[in-house]
Amino acid sequence: MKQWFMKNASKYMLRWGIGLVLIVLASLQIAGVLPAQIVDRIDTYLVDLRLQLEKPELDKSIVIVDIDEKSIAEIGRFPWSRNHVADLITAATGHYGAKAIGFDVMFSEADTSSGYGVLQNLAQQQFKDVPGFSAQIESLKEKLDYDGLVVKAMQGKPVVLGYFLSMGESKGMIPRPAYTDEDLNGRAMDAKVFKGYEGVLPRLMQAAHSGGFINADIDPDGVLRNAILLARVGEGYYTSLGLATASVAMGATAVKPELRKNIDSLTESQRRQGGLIEAIRIYSPGKTVRIPIGESLKTRIQFRGKGGPDGGAFRYVSAVDVIRKTIPLQELQGTIMLVGTTAVGLKDLRATPVSSEYPGVEVHANMIKSFQENSFKWRPDYADGLELVFVLVIGLTLSLALPVLSPLRAVGLSLLCALVVVGVNLWLDYKANHVLHMAAALLLILFLFVLNVVLGYVMEFRNRKAIVNLFGEYVAPELVAEMAEHPQEYNMEGASMELTVLFVDVRGFTTISESLTPKVLREYINTYLTAMSEDIRGNRGTLDKYIGDAVMAFWGAPISLQDHASRAVSSALTMLASAERLNQEFTARGLPELKIGIGLNTGQMHVGDMGSRIRRAYTVMGDAVNLGSRLEGITKTYGVGLIVGEATKQAAPEFVYRQLDCVRVKGKNEPVPIYEPIGLSAQVDAKVRQRIDRWHYAYELILKQKWDQADEVLDELLQRDPKCVLYWLHKKRIAYYRQHPPGPDWDGVTKFETK
Repeated sequence: MKQWFMKNASKYMLRWGIGLVLIVLASLQIAGVLPAQIVDRIDTYLVDLRLQLEKPELDKSIVIVDIDEKSIAEIGRFPWSRNHVADLITAATGHYGAKAIGFDVMFSEADTSSGYGVLQNLAQQQFKDVPGFSAQIESLKEKLDYDGLVVKAMQGKPVVLGYFLSMGESKGMIPRPAYTDEDLNGRAMDAKVFKGYEGVLPRLMQAAHSGGFINADIDPDGVLRNAILLARVGEGYYTSLGLATASVAMGATAVKPELRKNIDSLTESQRRQGGLIEAIRIYSPGKTVRIPIGESLKTRIQFRGKGGPDGGAFRYVSAVDVIRKTIPLQELQGTIMLVGTTAVGLKDLRATPVSSEYPGVEVHANMIKSFQENSFKWRPDYADGLELVFVLVIGLTLSLALPVLSPLRAVGLSLLCALVVVGVNLWLDYKANHVLHMAAALLLILFLFVLNVVLGYVMEFRNRKAIVNLFGEYVAPELVAEMAEHPQEYNMEGASMELTVLFVDVRGFTTISESLTPKVLREYINTYLTAMSEDIRGNRGTLDKYIGDAVMAFWGAPISLQDHASRAVSSALTMLASAERLNQEFTARGLPELKIGIGLNTGQMHVGDMGSRIRRAYTVMGDAVNLGSRLEGITKTYGVGLIVGEATKQAAPEFVYRQLDCVRVKGKNEPVPIYEPIGLSAQVDAKVRQRIDRWHYAYELILKQKWDQADEVLDELLQRDPKCVLYWLHKKRIAYYRQHPPGPDWDGVTKFETK
């Protein structure tokens, strides 16, 4: 393991480092040190999504008494005269025996729709002298005082009236607070504070069992997700309509806050989760409901269904049917009733996670349902710690593992980590109603995966580029680019095809190496090899290998070249010119003279990926290759820099050639004519052509064993070029043949016994 780490640490250090930075950022976000709105929004969306996926069950204990189109059509436009409200209360609490009836409508003004006030003014002013008139009017008071009818209907009944808290002046009346600052020993809770209220008509409020505010706490994005359980006005804390109605239905004796222990040592998370108060308790005979609270004494609304009569969570009944008692008794008996509106023009609708048009009255129903079941979605104190553990464990695991895994395994591990986060989150949600945030962990998983995919791709690209660059040291860059565009057309499998092979070697390299220091020798040979390699690559040649001071190359593979022989000859001539240039530079610096010999041959060769299991190379083999090597070896014998075989001459006819001899090299039985390329036909002047023709004439005379005539022509040629090794070589052979005649069957072939 240690060896692996030492070997690969540098390769993965960048990705490990960036992964660590992402882990730190995610940890700071969870700790609240580095808030990120996008993370909070994703968490909110995920919580909303869970609510949307839940399937509701119809709750028969809570009923929405709906002031719907039917009720308005039969009773009249809303708000109704309160005699109808009184009838509704009487039917609900008397006939159906409702445990509680909460009104999500407000009664802040007196009802004068009966006309009793007008009659009373007439009796006191215009008809005050009419005997018995005032007494008759007074006798109608009980029937025409609609507010009084409501008061009478509410006496001793579990009625909860709604009111609205505001930041303006107070109007009307609200119930007694659940508790005050004095009850908390002067400590102020983290509650939402209002300056005033729009309350209920005092006589109605005094007659009601209780009251609750109907304010909705809308998030910045316009969606209702949380309900305020208690709000502060002055020094008192007042309950919401849902909490007040549930308390009445349960016969609660008190609603009290549960103070945290060790208040002075609260964590930052606990302070954000409600400060001094950990929960609200509803105390009732035989049962205590504990309601976990968050910031500003809020709790999450556990929405059930999509809302409305077809939402599937709560039963809706028409208010007029309750008033007229047309609904079977057993269907509504002993239920909790909430009075609200869904009629056109009266809809009290809210945007919620489950619906953009969710009835406000059903929000209270959901809260009451949670109170009944003692089931609340809440964020526990350990949430930040658990989320931090997820980020650290999963983050470190992925940061270390993803860089070294294959793409498929990286995807699998990332998905597994995401499933663990989601699975634990959902399990805690359904089993313990604990709401944890998972956006930070999921985003970390996503970012780490994308990071490694991107950086892995970049590094892979760099690796491929490095391979291309390495291959480019052997093959012309344009060939590499061409192969990269169509990789499917090329492979390393062996094949037999006509190619042209080249061998080049430095003459007298042993003497050169003995005369130079290692450092100077390295510079000398590197300069020479670089020049030769560039000339080969510059003409689309494939650089096969370096063999000490020798270079091997070939043309026609891996990319097929129809003119491979011509390109090889052209490259060889360029290499001779480069060697001459380098020789001038070397001698000017006092370095040994540079002379090279090049052998070229064209023919059928085996080309492909060859070698052992330990090392392989893309190279060529065959008799034609061996002949090319032999031709390079005899260049010094003929005093020329370049020798090609007959097949090369035939395949590259655009050059002028001088035939040197016909030879039988070691390892071959067939004689081979050998030639020296002089240059392109268009570039060779007439004088050079004339000398070549005279030499060819002399060579023909030699083959015909006309020694005297051949000697004369060679002497003529030596007068023009006295240092020509080729001419002297054949003069010596003529002298030998004079002493040792080859016989009439002589074929003119020179045999070489060495490589």
